[in-house]
Amino acid sequence: MSLFTALDHVALAVRDLDVAGPRLAAMLGRSAEWRGAGSGGEHLWFQLGNTALDVVTGGAVAQRLKSGEGLWGMALTTPDLAKARHRLERLGVSSSDVIPIATRQGDETRRWPTSVVDAKAAHGATLFLVEPQALPPALFTADEASAVSGLDHIVIRTPNPERAIALYGGRLGLEMRLDRSNPEWGSRLLFFRLGDLVVEIAADLKAPVTDEADSLWGLSWRVPDVDAARERMAGEGFDVSEARTGRKPGTKVFTVRDAPAGVPTLILGSSKDS
Repeated sequence: MSLFTALDHVALAVRDLDVAGPRLAAMLGRSAEWRGAGSGGEHLWFQLGNTALDVVTGGAVAQRLKSGEGLWGMALTTPDLAKARHRLERLGVSSSDVIPIATRQGDETRRWPTSVVDAKAAHGATLFLVEPQALPPALFTADEASAVSGLDHIVIRTPNPERAIALYGGRLGLEMRLDRSNPEWGSRLLFFRLGDLVVEIAADLKAPVTDEADSLWGLSWRVPDVDAARERMAGEGFDVSEARTGRKPGTKVFTVRDAPAGVPTLILGSSKDS
């Protein structure tokens, strides 16, 4: 049995929740169902079909925001946090003691017992370990066919693909599905399955291999109807590309060029022509 069964959430660092929140809601076609405060910060939580988007400002992301807004971290779901920490420790990946993270909205408090993977062991990426929780889904504010249903993949950029394989495939135990180099893209792409989504590791074929840090980079969101989603987002004022055939067989995609916090963002769905 794999140590990790899903991507619990992706954390996004922003300067102003009142600016980023409405734009994210407009892009997703769903409203945040929680706005909490704690440990000197605030956050919005969008619970989607297979993961969540946690939009954070202040507190723990203050240092990250010195270099700008963007993806900050990702949390891996494990059914047994103590067992996962012990196993990773034996493989040379240390993590913090469990931190009782809590945020408050009105009279209600939510708690996320969390362990943080050592940054050096994670090659500079911010990785969290959490146990699964049952949380209510974000409400649809748009027609469900045009709204984001879940995450298809998260993209991590690395200057050292073999190092990434050793971490994500070897130590974390994610199933490696594909290792593809394409000179036309200028990239080597590694695909690891995590629940029903993919962690994609991208390396520049023209750049030298180094020991510099990995970085969380981009997101690809799923929608039931790509054309309806593109029309809706364009109507919301987003700068969207034309829809095109995706790299994954049977898919159609478009790019959101001005996604909140500057995150490279792709919208993906099944092609009705396939």
